[in-house]
Amino acid sequence: MVVFVVYAFVFAVDADFAGMVMNNFFATFREVIPIIAIVFVVMFFLNLFIRPEMIEKHLGQDSGFKGWVFTLLGSVLVSGPPYVLMPMLADLRRYGMKTSLTAMFLSNRNVQPVFIPVMAYYFGWQYTLIVSFLIVTFSILNGILIGKIMK
Repeated sequence: MVVFVVYAFVFAVDADFAGMVMNNFFATFREVIPIIAIVFVVMFFLNLFIRPEMIEKHLGQDSGFKGWVFTLLGSVLVSGPPYVLMPMLADLRRYGMKTSLTAMFLSNRNVQPVFIPVMAYYFGWQYTLIVSFLIVTFSILNGILIGKIMK
């Protein structure tokens, strides 16, 4: 409601600016719609083919080292904005994914293979490798810490 009042005020003060803002909003909305559709498709197939027992086995409380490796690889290889990944992680948590693995996944998203060459170009390979190593290391420590706190 507050946003509507602000838009109405802006429209009353400067209708051209308000029109430009609305056009930008709808352009952004049109860009987000396909991504949201993909999220729903992924969630549909997760719900269709992935059973809670599978998640519990590979990412659950007794997953052990294998769960950490799967989550580490998944967090590096899966790219996308947070609003795409959050619903997927929520589903995985509902199906039995450990809290510590979810925390590691979220902390480790900044190591993206697509951006490593760009980062190396701007900052150098040594810096890129050290930062990537530290992100992975601290994501693991963050996962362990969150797992202990949330018990």
